[in-house]
Amino acid sequence: MKNYVFVLLFLILFLGFSQHKEKAETQHSIKKQVNIILDNWHKAAAEANFENYFNLMDSVSVFIGTDASENWNKKEFKAYSKPYFDKGKAWSFKALERNIYTNTDLNFVWFDELLDTQMGTCRGSGVLVKKDNTWKIKHYVLSIAIPNADISKVIEAKKKNDAAFLEKFKN
Repeated sequence: MKNYVFVLLFLILFLGFSQHKEKAETQHSIKKQVNIILDNWHKAAAEANFENYFNLMDSVSVFIGTDASENWNKKEFKAYSKPYFDKGKAWSFKALERNIYTNTDLNFVWFDELLDTQMGTCRGSGVLVKKDNTWKIKHYVLSIAIPNADISKVIEAKKKNDAAFLEKFKN
């Protein structure tokens, strides 16, 4: 009887460990896939490859840019971006570091990244979803990183434009 209990406990521990290890390996694989997707997305913009860039985004997705007015669905963002891609010069973002997180069902990830861009240091953050066994960018937010020592100058520089922009929301 003691041997039976010991074997049963061993099997339970072994199966639990195996499942944990398998999930960790799957999370690692997902993070590698997402890194490749995001790197390819940034590369497509740098190479002004319109189709590759927008094919990595979900059909229902959002891009939020650095200007307060830039909150676009995919169709709007494509229209805004098309002239830049057509000129052969969109934008160039290179990830300096990236953090990727997964949900427990492993079908949803969120991330943040530090970027080297033509605007200087920026941050990107977003969400990818897995649909039909393919990862798609669902939401992306681009922010310009402003050193704390410079924030007062930036606030002063944008005060006039902010006042005009915020006037739309006062009604």
